[in-house]
Amino acid sequence: MNPRVRNVQVQPDYMLCITFNNDEQKLFDVKPYLRKGIFSSLQDYSQFKQVKTFNGSILWPGDLDLCPDTLYEDGVTATRSSCK
Repeated sequence: MNPRVRNVQVQPDYMLCITFNNDEQKLFDVKPYLRKGIFSSLQDYSQFKQVKTFNGSILWPGDLDLCPDTLYEDGVTATRSSCK
């Protein structure tokens, strides 16, 4: 089982900086999801910025979520300067 989300920070250009419970930080690009069905509402940046942690993953209003395994496996290891 992959680590679970402990913290999420919104970054510019529909990116998220995600801290996992093993203290790894990864950048996750949400742009590929913005044109897919229910996620299209996140094109509204004010909606996108409302992301929060929930049960080891992330959640937006309207019960939009992404699998924590996807976030971990498809995220790119963040450098100290990449998460602001």
